[in-house]
Amino acid sequence: MCWSATADLVAGAGITAVGAVAVASAVRRPRTLPLAALPVLLGGHQIIEAEVWHRNGGTGPATVAWAVIALPLLALWVPVAVLCAAPAGARRRLLVPLAAGAATSAALAHTLATRTVTAEIRGHTVGYSLGLPHSELIVAGYLLATIGSLLLAGDRGLVLFGVLVGVGAAVSFTLWRREYISTWCAFAALSSVLLTLWIRRPGPAGTDAAGHPR
Repeated sequence: MCWSATADLVAGAGITAVGAVAVASAVRRPRTLPLAALPVLLGGHQIIEAEVWHRNGGTGPATVAWAVIALPLLALWVPVAVLCAAPAGARRRLLVPLAAGAATSAALAHTLATRTVTAEIRGHTVGYSLGLPHSELIVAGYLLATIGSLLLAGDRGLVLFGVLVGVGAAVSFTLWRREYISTWCAFAALSSVLLTLWIRRPGPAGTDAAGHPR
């Protein structure tokens, strides 16, 4: 995230707390639990980056943990979570971003297992370097898995979240190309707070927030 370790720590703690509310609200709606837990995961991710700041970057455990969450884990978590929560009519088309997420996650996991990820403090941002092979293809698969699954979810709340995350990706790439991953993850973490409102909203009579029968 931009600015400092303190900014990451404060933002991460706040997002995690909001996410805990979402998880508590989703306990009776099992299909929404993976999405409800996303702010908790992303908030924890920001807290880990605070440790990266404290370590002045480098290749230590905090850097590796940050990269594992940002790259292979989220590439698979998001499409799986959206598939679980989406209306029945949208599930077939969501198999495409799910397949993209699985393939992208496997490629990223292999790269992390065979290469060294390095974090570098660059002013008020953190840049991460991994040396991805076929980076354009992997980035395309990652965007399809994450933003694509949200836009294809068939639910206005999730589509709105997807639009916000997509805008964040475009802004981060335009303004901080070398620190793109870090700044986009921070933007996504802040945007994920909206999932708490989505989880807690009342659905139509006889359904939960995602439109599933109770």
